[in-house]
Amino acid sequence: MHQDFFGQNLRGRSFKGQNLEGANFSGTDIKSADFTGANLNGANFTAAKAGLQKRWAIFLVCVSWVLSGISGFFSAFTGLFIAFIFDSPHPLNQVVGWTSLIVVIVLFIVILDQGLKSALAVTFALTVALAVAVALALTGAGALAFTVVLALALAVTLAFAVALAFAGPLAVAGDFALAVAIALAIANAGAGALAFVFNGLGFFAFAFLGGGTGIAASLSFAFAFLGAFVLAFVLAVAGILFSANIGRRAMEGDEKYSWIRNIAIAFAAIGGTSFRSSDLTDVNFTTTTLKSTDFRKAILIRTCFNKTKKLDFVRPGTTYLQKAQVVSVLKTGVGQDSNFDRENLSGINFKGANLIDASFIGADLSQANLQDADLSRAKLVQAQLNGTDLTGANLTGAYIQDWGITTDTKFDGVRCEYVYMRLPTAYNPDPLRKPDNNKEVFAPGEFADFSKPNDTAKQS
Repeated sequence: MHQDFFGQNLRGRSFKGQNLEGANFSGTDIKSADFTGANLNGANFTAAKAGLQKRWAIFLVCVSWVLSGISGFFSAFTGLFIAFIFDSPHPLNQVVGWTSLIVVIVLFIVILDQGLKSALAVTFALTVALAVAVALALTGAGALAFTVVLALALAVTLAFAVALAFAGPLAVAGDFALAVAIALAIANAGAGALAFVFNGLGFFAFAFLGGGTGIAASLSFAFAFLGAFVLAFVLAVAGILFSANIGRRAMEGDEKYSWIRNIAIAFAAIGGTSFRSSDLTDVNFTTTTLKSTDFRKAILIRTCFNKTKKLDFVRPGTTYLQKAQVVSVLKTGVGQDSNFDRENLSGINFKGANLIDASFIGADLSQANLQDADLSRAKLVQAQLNGTDLTGANLTGAYIQDWGITTDTKFDGVRCEYVYMRLPTAYNPDPLRKPDNNKEVFAPGEFADFSKPNDTAKQS
């Protein structure tokens, strides 16, 4: 008898390593449940709710606050360095201030255009170049200048890296986290501004109360304070808009910021439902909510993700769930004109999917479920179809040059009027059509006989 957990509250339960083959988990609450290494072959998780329990979501938000505080700490130092432009006449401090401002501007521009990884490389190169220039320009202070400027640039880089890399987790840790993220962004910006303000006030108080430097010096410090405050406000607003834009683009799947998204999703999966290393062969996740779920090293053979919710917020590891295009087809069943060339789609479940004109050149579709899929005009050139189930699929007009079918490939009920044995060219749009006569089509069941592996010589 298969175990039945229908509609039960299984939050935080451990099923680690258990044999749950064919078990019914439909309608259950499996938030933070642990299925690591479990045998779930054929299990039913229809309409189940996976992800984080509230206490884990709150914990992750608190950790994010700490990380935001660290980010704000470095940002405050960056602000103080830039303030040297206004409140310090010393040549070395002026160089440090302007270098800080240049580094920040370069980071903004390059991150928006090329991504954060490129920005770190460019910033480091710029820092070294500026430091060398400073060392050559400032006789006797070269070593100090080099050390200060290099440390400054690294601090700026670290501040932005920490802020950007860990802004994403707040957006996926809980339902209220977006508001928290906005609040923290404003708080950090305010902290940076306050750093400028108190820095300016300190010099202002020194000038009037204990500096003894006269009215001219006092006015100079007053203007320095005003300039620092204005610059702080501008940088704070720019920082909020900049971070919001990067976070949005990362969550929308922009490839330039994919690693930020991956870090965020991995962070948000801590304490979530775990299917790590479990056997999910023929498991049904139809309409299941899977946000903050760990699928690393899971066996995903013919696993059904039809209309699954938040599938793009799971931790996929090296499974096919790491591909955004694949996830989209799994959820919606729509993959017309998609390009899956040379992808490892072994065990994929595209049952009933619209794959008209899709390209699978050199793709591995072994053990895949393509039942009732519409593969009209699909390019299956050199595709591996060992053990693939094509029952009821439509292969009319498909290109099957050198495809890798075996005796385990299922063609029961395949619908196919004709196929092409070569890819089309501008000079030959109908290359090696079968049947040869353009007015003829395969009779029902005839294509299955034609495609038998022992008839390969006949096909070519």
